[in-house]
Amino acid sequence: MADPMTSLAPPQKGTPLSTPANLLADVPLPAAAIFEAPLAHNLAWMQRFADDHGAKLAPHGKTTMAPALFKRQIEAGAWGITLATAVQTVAAHAHGIDRVLMVNQLVGRPNMTLIADAIERGLEYYCVVDGADNVRNLGRYFAERGLTLNVLIELGIDGGRCGCRDAEQVEALVAAIAEQPALALVGIEGYEGMIAGGDEIAAVRAYGERLIDTVRKLQASGVLQREAPIVTASGSKWFDLIAEAFDKAELRERYTPVLRPGCYVVHDHKLYAGAMDAVKSRHPGLEGELQPALEVFAHVQSLPEPGLAIVALGKRDIGHEPDLPLPLRLYSSATENATPTDISAWRTTHIMDQHVFLEIPANAEIAVGDVIAFGTSHPCLTFDKWRRLLLVDERLGVKEILETCF
Repeated sequence: MADPMTSLAPPQKGTPLSTPANLLADVPLPAAAIFEAPLAHNLAWMQRFADDHGAKLAPHGKTTMAPALFKRQIEAGAWGITLATAVQTVAAHAHGIDRVLMVNQLVGRPNMTLIADAIERGLEYYCVVDGADNVRNLGRYFAERGLTLNVLIELGIDGGRCGCRDAEQVEALVAAIAEQPALALVGIEGYEGMIAGGDEIAAVRAYGERLIDTVRKLQASGVLQREAPIVTASGSKWFDLIAEAFDKAELRERYTPVLRPGCYVVHDHKLYAGAMDAVKSRHPGLEGELQPALEVFAHVQSLPEPGLAIVALGKRDIGHEPDLPLPLRLYSSATENATPTDISAWRTTHIMDQHVFLEIPANAEIAVGDVIAFGTSHPCLTFDKWRRLLLVDERLGVKEILETCF
């Protein structure tokens, strides 16, 4: 007879012990939760924003790598999903995503094999290029496979990440692509998130105009192999400025402008909350705003000295860059269904692998076993800690378990 202890599947952290479940009563903590009402609001808000500016929306899926959220984004009207790697792309396609914009160069034969196989299975795929060596490698491989690969030229900035730095590099890359029959040049891609220092707003606007000017010149020269060429940019900070640049009648009619914010889907409590405030200040007539939807719940582990609480939460559970986890609410273990206490004035001072140090008032009503909900700053760095997140309602009832594919 099999040993029941060896045949027992190990639990995934943050997974309910029963169904139906309540986050506080039926889930071993810590657990990551997404509130369904703010999530639905954010999906609709950003899709409406893109539609109002005549742009397509291809949310960056690397934020969540959660196929159930990809599906919701597509159902809300997204044109496709943006991803960063070949493995991410194949994972998304395996879960029903049929159009992917990969905003990195496709490098390495094994990665090319993954993408070629997915294209043969029906994936509509786009990647970016910024160097002739990669162009030649891609052209050779996809010619061997008898496939056409859609590519966009990436425009970079001095001191930034990837991308062509000037018009001469773009011209040389266009010539290199033209020598590869297996490659189809279909547009221009950029990322403005690396722009910093000086007048950032003016610099982002200038970068948006550079993208548009470049795609217009390429279209006029006849080198773009798409009836409505793609022009795409936008992270989660400056999406309004890129949308502003793309919102032109000519682009709506003759091109395919694509915005790519990712963090909007759950937003956050500090980094992007501040960015949203800036968007609202630039556009005071903008209706509504994004709402934080992601929180991580954990037990108070110890009260070792006055003014200090140790919470059973750490770097393996929640992001801590650029800001430490933000305490939001305290749920007392002594009183079931009690209204939680607002503790947003409390302060996280330190984080370790499995522990958070929380500075608390001397008269705080807190006990070991109480539960604290923490907010995040930059949600990407929390999602990758979890293989399962919980979709919950306002009463913390678990509505769905969301799997991730990191």
